[in-house]
Amino acid sequence: MKENSYRTREENKKKLASEKFDLVIIGGGINGAGVARDASLRGLKVALVEARDFASGTSSRSSKLIHGGLRYLENYDFKLVFEALNERTKLFGIAPHLVHPLRFMIPLYASSRVGMFKMGLGMWAYDVLALFQAPEFHERLSAKTTLGRMPIVNSHDLKGSYVYSDAYMDDDRLVHETLRSAHEAGAVFANYMKASEIRWDEKGQFQSLLVQDTETQEKIWIQGQHLVSTVGPWTDQLGHALFKKWEDVLRPTKGIHLTFLKERLPLSSAVVMAAEKGDRIVFGIPRHEMVIVGTTDTDYKGSPSDVVTESEDVEYLLSIVNSYFPGADIRKEDIVASYAGVRPLVRDDSSSEGKTSREHLIWGDPRGITFIAGGKYTTYRLVAQQVVDAALHSFDLGDRVRFYKSQSNQPLNMYVESEKYRQAFYQIEAWAEYFARSIEDVRWLTERYGAETPSILEKAQGLESVWEVEALQAIHHTMCLHLTDFMTRRVPLFLATREHGRPFLSAIARVFQRELGWDESQMLSEIQNYQEHIKRELHWM
Repeated sequence: MKENSYRTREENKKKLASEKFDLVIIGGGINGAGVARDASLRGLKVALVEARDFASGTSSRSSKLIHGGLRYLENYDFKLVFEALNERTKLFGIAPHLVHPLRFMIPLYASSRVGMFKMGLGMWAYDVLALFQAPEFHERLSAKTTLGRMPIVNSHDLKGSYVYSDAYMDDDRLVHETLRSAHEAGAVFANYMKASEIRWDEKGQFQSLLVQDTETQEKIWIQGQHLVSTVGPWTDQLGHALFKKWEDVLRPTKGIHLTFLKERLPLSSAVVMAAEKGDRIVFGIPRHEMVIVGTTDTDYKGSPSDVVTESEDVEYLLSIVNSYFPGADIRKEDIVASYAGVRPLVRDDSSSEGKTSREHLIWGDPRGITFIAGGKYTTYRLVAQQVVDAALHSFDLGDRVRFYKSQSNQPLNMYVESEKYRQAFYQIEAWAEYFARSIEDVRWLTERYGAETPSILEKAQGLESVWEVEALQAIHHTMCLHLTDFMTRRVPLFLATREHGRPFLSAIARVFQRELGWDESQMLSEIQNYQEHIKRELHWM
């Protein structure tokens, strides 16, 4: 795989300034990454810029689930659920190192809004809409069997439960790996490049985009035939900044999540906690490195850049957790970390945030711009395909497009084709012995990178901890420029460890210093910036 580092970024900046592109994409979240990959695989010449780090907005602040959206059945969003379940099956195939099957339990009580019979109908509908391709079919459990499977669930007035299949994933890494795949296909992109102005040609069509490198303050005009906006919750902000007339299209909502150590909240499967009043759902999601609880869903009026967790958000989630798991006696002190994000929901006439549709909206501006707003993480590949299809109607590329149809069904990289990924796990002990590494470290890397693991370890000779190995990989293959970007979005050190990775911070910073040429002052500044990030995110503590 080609290098995708700070050196690549410098090369890409030169290309952005000197070449003309078919598509110029603003926004390096999951939709932007998906569009860049889809378009590049078709043969389009693609440029992408992101104002901050890739996936630094909503795309790293999700519930980290790939799911059909069981609750959307209540709103009769059958098309959305079908699309999502179909995409779930595809993501199992193209990203097995990032998307993992997970069983979900829904305990039902005498006070639950939905009873056992109606939920059973929903379960059958879910399996049917998945075309019976779920990893496992749903089960109906009695109250006794439910408590046998999940002893910490509240037993009072428990009627029983249903168990079904969905998946969990690494949201930020899915963005980085999708961009990496786009890079292999020829896409040219850079982070920390802020868009500020559009230039139109004599016919009033999009001609070029002015961006500023926030690292060096250098300004670049990027020429292109068509502009694509994939900025998520910043869509209305961008619209007002670039156009004199702009009508808001979003109903942004805030969602926060809490993380816990697995031993403190020992869930044998994910648990769907349907708030008995209202239309919100809260998940308890066990992963290999932590348990995530979330999310809230409240209207948000501020800038997406300013969203943080507040005490009332924490109290709301804790009250639900303790109503479902009273014996666990979960308190604020048990929370490891929190994170907050803004969902870019498309504004409609719904009476509440929870009722607002998760459908996406794609629309064009006759001046040569395509916008995307809303949508679900699970359907990002399909959304990207639809965005590129829409953009292609705006101009003629002649014979330069290799494939007019999307090619994005193929695996994200050659190391994680399904069979190669499965076979890699049989090599863990051999790799551990050859590279003189612990089996635990090699298993961690294999789960995340599949058959790429030995090449990663080969380049990491002399590095002690697995986090230093990860840092080297992030610097050279995810265009990682800053320590905070690594600690929060390349690895789960901020979210999953009580000390938020501080014991490894100095060693990791030394890897960045050596690879990026930082002096001592810059390295200390990067460490301080991470400490400030922790304070900001966890100020409610």
